Amino acid sequence: MNHLAHVLLAGADTEVVLGSLLGDFWRGAPDPRWPAAVRDGVVLHRRIDVYTDSHPDVADARALFAPPWRRYAGILLDVYFDHVLARDWARLGTGSLDDFSAAVGALLRAHEAWLPAGLNRFAGYFRAHGLFAAYANPAVIERVLAGIGSRLRHANPLAGAGPQLWTRSDALDALFESFYPQLVAHAHEIRAALGRV
Repeated sequence: MNHLAHVLLAGADTEVVLGSLLGDFWRGAPDPRWPAAVRDGVVLHRRIDVYTDSHPDVADARALFAPPWRRYAGILLDVYFDHVLARDWARLGTGSLDDFSAAVGALLRAHEAWLPAGLNRFAGYFRAHGLFAAYANPAVIERVLAGIGSRLRHANPLAGAGPQLWTRSDALDALFESFYPQLVAHAHEIRAALGRV
């Protein structure tokens, strides 16, 4: 799952939401100086990633990609699933996606003094490019993948990955429809176990 999914699955507690965003920008154990709910958000993020990476539906989705794309299938699926969430927000989200995005942007701005540099860079990109709503646009998804590819240490084909997604969109959508409700239920269970429902 990518940023939109993690934020949506974090629930209503803004500190858990912040931790869910930190999960991609912090290595190692959560900083003990952070509020407990922020630390729980990082834990939630990581448990969602483990569940996603080991789920049979996601394995089936990865298998749709032949080499050399299969090596990057995890990245492709994370970004594509955010595309589906933005595209189908009226059915899968709550309220307006623009309002949801504005709240996330305000949360990031309110905490920028202590957030890691990588998350603050993302926050700037988030504001400049109208995320999360822009994820509904296939051209934006292609730019996101190119950006990820440019940050990887080794040469990779992610800048040209768009057609790999769009030619498989029906199959990927079907796998998302099977997987996502299970993920929502699992995220709720994790939040309940953490006392963050």
